Amino acid sequence: MPNFCAAPNCTRKSTQSDLAFFRFPRDPARCQKWVENCRRADLEDKTPDQLNKHYRLCAKHFETSMICRTSPYRTVLRDNAIPTIFDLTSHLNNPHSRHRKRIKELSEDEIRTLKQKKIDETSEQEHETNSNAQNPSAEGGNQQDGNILPLTLEEKENKEYLKSLFEILILMGKQNIPLDGHEADEIPEGLFTPDNFQALLECRINSGEEILRKRFETTAVNTLFCSKTQQKQMLEICESCIREETLREVRDSHFFSIITDDVVDIAGEEHLPVLVRFVDESQNLREEFVGFLPYEADAEILAVKFHTTITEKWGLNMEYCRGQAYIVSSGFSSKMKVVASRLLEKYPQAIYTLCSSCALNSWLVKSVPVMGVSVALGTIEEVCSFFHRSPQLLLELDNVISVLFQNSEERGKELKEICHSQWSGRHDAFEVLVDLLQALVLCLDGINNDTNTRWNNCIAGRAFVLCSAVTDFDFIVTIVVLKNVLSFTRAFGKNLQGQTSDVFFAASSLTAVLHSLNEVMENIEVYHEFWFEEATNLATKLDIQMKLPGKFRRAQQGNLESQLTSESYYKESLSVPTVEHIIQELKDIFSEQHLKALKCLSLVPSVMGQLKFNTSEEHHADMYRSDLPNPDTLSAELHCWRIKWKHRGKDIELPSTIYEALHLPDIKFFPNVYALLKVLCILPVMKVENERYENGRKRLKAYLRNTLTDQRSSNLALLNINFDIKHDLDLMVDTYIKLYTNKSELPTNNSETIENT
Repeated sequence: MPNFCAAPNCTRKSTQSDLAFFRFPRDPARCQKWVENCRRADLEDKTPDQLNKHYRLCAKHFETSMICRTSPYRTVLRDNAIPTIFDLTSHLNNPHSRHRKRIKELSEDEIRTLKQKKIDETSEQEHETNSNAQNPSAEGGNQQDGNILPLTLEEKENKEYLKSLFEILILMGKQNIPLDGHEADEIPEGLFTPDNFQALLECRINSGEEILRKRFETTAVNTLFCSKTQQKQMLEICESCIREETLREVRDSHFFSIITDDVVDIAGEEHLPVLVRFVDESQNLREEFVGFLPYEADAEILAVKFHTTITEKWGLNMEYCRGQAYIVSSGFSSKMKVVASRLLEKYPQAIYTLCSSCALNSWLVKSVPVMGVSVALGTIEEVCSFFHRSPQLLLELDNVISVLFQNSEERGKELKEICHSQWSGRHDAFEVLVDLLQALVLCLDGINNDTNTRWNNCIAGRAFVLCSAVTDFDFIVTIVVLKNVLSFTRAFGKNLQGQTSDVFFAASSLTAVLHSLNEVMENIEVYHEFWFEEATNLATKLDIQMKLPGKFRRAQQGNLESQLTSESYYKESLSVPTVEHIIQELKDIFSEQHLKALKCLSLVPSVMGQLKFNTSEEHHADMYRSDLPNPDTLSAELHCWRIKWKHRGKDIELPSTIYEALHLPDIKFFPNVYALLKVLCILPVMKVENERYENGRKRLKAYLRNTLTDQRSSNLALLNINFDIKHDLDLMVDTYIKLYTNKSELPTNNSETIENT
């Protein structure tokens, strides 16, 4: 959508000009000066936030000295910039014209006040100029009369040299080239081999880059051309500048949500990947990767560092956070729940929700506090990963399925298709696993005992280990219990990942789901008896001996009075805690605030139509009242919104998603509805409708999949994942010089000594 200049008698817009357009500042005092100079009476009653969000001034209204052109991609204003160039008279030539941006007529008293203010400002500027002239060391001695001293030849060469180093680092990040080269034990004794960064530097020198060649010739033979310390400093600046490009868009959009993915290993240390959701200027919901946070074992310390990094280091205002979601494996979920609770205490509108990219059942089972469940989940992931190692292994499994399901070819075909996907994250993963278990056991056993040596020792050995794991009775009971317990939430979770109307009606069905689970809990003796019988029948079918876990048997050896049976043991240690946990997790994740937010989805016209336009969004939207531009008119606006769609033309279809509603040409005529839809859109539970804007998560997974653990770098990862973000080399160089070097120093002073080669 184009930006229009708010200045009177100015008709410029962003689609017809290369001029930069600047938002009104949020600072109240400075914003007031902008409004006064514009001389538009209709802007005087608007808040700085409203002006910042909806109004722009083009660069033509600012003195050249107020504008900084920091790079070919960015044009910014100085911190104290005030617009002073306006055409306030051309409309007088045509007094009959209708002018949308009416100019405020000033009274004689206002004119006198304005003139006196300008005289006072001029006097202050002259006083500052005289003070600077008398004290030239002020301002660091680098400025005279507001002009920056020109760079010396040495400083220019130093900047060009640093720019070359940054170009190499950015190339390595985008192409996923690790900094280090060969391992030390791979290099023959007495031979020096440079790392990848040094090798690329030498390549550019040999290709004729004069600045690098000159620096190389003046560097001592026994020093590194660019030290590890300097590389680290420059990488941190690259990471910060690239991240800032995304965060600037997040701040401009106002509201956002925070999502973390599963804990990952980066060079031996655990980190949390962090993504942000926001709606950009083109009204597209985006999910972008913004960096890694070091993981802390202590939940309270993790919560503090999580909050500090986001607010202080990354500069996001958590007052505008409207959602938070955490996708973590078992063992980490309880700690991330503490993080969510601490953030909710400080920011009640940062609703704790499920993430749309993770199936509800998968998310629930990962947090079950039962060791047997955690072990079973790890085994399932390993089995799934094993068969995806090669097409031959999947073909072997397909052949076994074909034999077993000869009498049910349709189900056999369906299971084959499922096996070729990442089925461990499905809503019905445990149902699929129970159906597949016999085929998995026969296939793994066949690979291990193959007499034709089709499989190497590594694959055969792995098949033996996995076959032993899936034929353990504890594993059998665990997956059967999970299959039955999660059957109560399967349809509910599937709807949460469906269309907008499915999500809306799913919120209403939560009560029924909880009622069913509570009934199971009240009659757990009966339900567990059926579940355990199913598990023993499956074990008998696979010729698996029924027994208690070895750890428990050893603990009971000295207790002669123990009458504990296998069935009662699994009821107390597995079925009861699993059902209790799932009930509590559903209550926690679907809080009153969360359900209210989902009820607001009736704003989407297709949902409104299914409800026969008899909706009550206003009651549920109260929680977002402070986010609305005109909350007092919400009721009347919602009435107009319903009438618009209820009496639409016959050939007009009802928009079925928030994405479609946000792209309606007249959506800005409903500012409160527009604001509500944008906030609802960023809730993590809502899926990203346009897959091209969900690149952050996909690229993160690709980076982790394609990069060895010891070669991963949090800095290079951000460059690789956000390879399409424009980077400002001049800004990176200036930041480096400001932070790490004096103008009289050259960066080679930071070089590290190495052995002569």
